[in-house]
Order: sequence, then structure tokens, then C-alpha cells
Amino acid sequence: VQLQASGGGLVQAGGSLRLSCAASGSIFSINNMGWYRQAPGKQRELVAAITSGGSTKYADSVKGRFTIYRDGAPNTVYLQMNNLKPEDTAVYYCNAQGATMILLDFYSWGQGTLVTVSS
Repeated sequence: VQLQASGGGLVQAGGSLRLSCAASGSIFSINNMGWYRQAPGKQRELVAAITSGGSTKYADSVKGRFTIYRDGAPNTVYLQMNNLKPEDTAVYYCNAQGATMILLDFYSWGQGTLVTVSS
């Protein structure tokens, strides 16, 4: 299973970006999709995640500013990021967990997309 992430870029503080992540391959089902980020010199951390049933969870640092959702396109997840802050600067990675068509579990990562927020 492959994940293709897009939507990163350079934005001023207070601005917005939307990240998207599309999963492709021999997918039977996706249980969870999420976004993680890794800033220079820091560990990768969970930003937001969504289950197949639509339940979401967020890091405390992004609650009220970021929204994770699935809309329309199958096996695609979005991260709407509003009121961005310089501390949001990081490489953002999408992640998906589920089962393939031959019912093997998969746990896949996208290639990462850079988000830079200038002050």
C-alpha cells in the first residue's frame, strides 16, 4: 500500500494550508489514517488521526486549529490547518493502517511533505 501526501508549503503565521493523503494499492479496508510531524531535532509526533467510523483525536497543541477529515475520494484523508504558528513548522507524514485484499495487515507511511510557517 502506498501513500501519496501533498499540500505542504511556505505560509505566514496565521495562514492556512490543507494537506491531503491518498492511499492506493491492494486495499481491502483502512481502519485508521493519521498525520504525524517531525520538526528538526525532535521526535515524530501524532498530530491528528481519524478512524473508519469518523472518530478523531488531536494533539493538544493543534486542537481548535487543525481538522482531520475524509471527504468524498476513497482512501483519502485531509488535514486542514488554520491559524498556523511557527512552531507548526515540520515535515508532515501521513499514516494508514488496515488490511490488504489478501487480508494481511498493513501499516504504511507517506513520503512526507514540508510545512514551513514564517513569523
